[in-house]
Amino acid sequence: MKAASKATHEVFNQVPQLIDFDAADYPPLLEAFAREGAQNAVEELHKVGRLAGSAEAIEWGDLAEAHPPILRTHDRYGHRIDEVAYDPAYHRLMTTAVELGLHGAPWADPDPNAHLIRAGKMAVWGQTDAGHGCPISMTYAVVPALRHNADLASQYEPLLTSRAYDPKLRAPLSKSGLIAGMSMTEKQGGSDVRAGTTRAVPQSDGSYLITGHKWFTSAPMSDVFLVLAQAPGGLSCFFLPRILPDGTRNAMYLQRLKDKLGNHSNASSEVEYDEAVAWLVGEEGRGVPTIVEMVNMTRLDCTIASATSMRVGTAQAAHHATHRSAFGANLVDQPLMRNVLADLAVEAEASTTVAMWLAALTDRAESGDKDAAALRRISLAVSKYYVCKRGPIHAAEALECLGGNGYVEESRMPRLYREAPLMSVWEGSGNVAALDTLRAMAKQPESLQVFLDELDSTAGVDARLDAAVAGLKQSFSDFDTIQYRARRVVGEMALALQGSLLVRFGHPAVADAFCATRLGADWGSVFGTLPTGIDVASIIERATPKVGS
Repeated sequence: MKAASKATHEVFNQVPQLIDFDAADYPPLLEAFAREGAQNAVEELHKVGRLAGSAEAIEWGDLAEAHPPILRTHDRYGHRIDEVAYDPAYHRLMTTAVELGLHGAPWADPDPNAHLIRAGKMAVWGQTDAGHGCPISMTYAVVPALRHNADLASQYEPLLTSRAYDPKLRAPLSKSGLIAGMSMTEKQGGSDVRAGTTRAVPQSDGSYLITGHKWFTSAPMSDVFLVLAQAPGGLSCFFLPRILPDGTRNAMYLQRLKDKLGNHSNASSEVEYDEAVAWLVGEEGRGVPTIVEMVNMTRLDCTIASATSMRVGTAQAAHHATHRSAFGANLVDQPLMRNVLADLAVEAEASTTVAMWLAALTDRAESGDKDAAALRRISLAVSKYYVCKRGPIHAAEALECLGGNGYVEESRMPRLYREAPLMSVWEGSGNVAALDTLRAMAKQPESLQVFLDELDSTAGVDARLDAAVAGLKQSFSDFDTIQYRARRVVGEMALALQGSLLVRFGHPAVADAFCATRLGADWGSVFGTLPTGIDVASIIERATPKVGS
């Protein structure tokens, strides 16, 4: 046997792992809490940040990603069981998320900033693993939709808001806590849910029997689902449990799990219903307006998740550049790398700022503020479109900052890259989100006015922002072509909104860089083309993780 060879080289200039740090130590998040008067929750946010940045939680995410869920349609005796087996790390992530109240807890929390606090914690914890965030998000979103059936809400809402995670398959009302999902998409329809053919037949006891097939149902091991089906009165929304009140399995059959680009820890499935028992939520024929209550909340989480991806990508890039040298200097001190890092940081700050602002609007809307509700409706559609569209290009540039190391799975950057397109696809792809903005204008004309009033609140503060708002207003003059122009118009709305928020609430260097580039002509087509005169030092410092502090 050959003896071990002597060392052939010295290992140096390698970047230490970004672990054991406070992931909540990010100025845009802390500034949002201070701005909205949520200082009482700052220590809790830091607690979540320290856990999310710990080696233990990061390993949970790694294990859940490396060991995707497995579908078991039958047991060893041939009985149909339709169960999904997860790595134990997935259940650790879910347990923590529920205990932190990232699911339905805000709906039972009397704190006036409950949704903002939850959004901040979701943004921080979300960096551990994106996949388990799906059932957490759906559970958060199901509550306002379920309230269209007061009897069901009174029974199930306390369990949907409970901070107990109970993954066992049992009758929902016998459990200590519930996880919810939704089942809308069909093969022939995609985002056109009205094209669904799943049938709902009313029964004499007030229930319905659901028969049909759903092409995408994420987290099929959830306890309860909202399902769209065609009832005698038209497309309607139904509440469907996996286990019926008598403890028997409902007629819900998992056909296969999707083999996806990313989001590996989350089971996305094809489901068949064969006279599954369900109960009506809302009125017959009002399925879309009812389930839109749920979709709007999950769209908020899509925006938060994309902003989280940008924050994490920027942090990883800045951390790498701080500890890696090339051509005689640390990367973070190289002028062109500083341009790239600062540009990535500006995008991440703008996205985080608008996401937290939308969460704060949710608190105001839930308290009965009608203007806030109208503003949230249109701003959410605008931001879901634009922020989620920016995620993939941001992830690609952040990965490239690590060079070849960023293309290796151990860096975790490929996972970030694979996840990035999902937020734009989920809950309505780009065209759907852009057209939803136009739908908001048509159905709630006051929403556009309240949006423009929001932009006008910063009139005179920055000439570049003023010019952008003026140009935006002009784009609404031709409604005959606005569907064709929807992406451009909605993108301009998103940029004007982000610019307005940064001018009012952001760091001066970030606001200046944003207005000089996103609202001006002095910006290239890729990241790293900031003009001279920008205070990149302040921008990079805000984005760089404080390890060991």
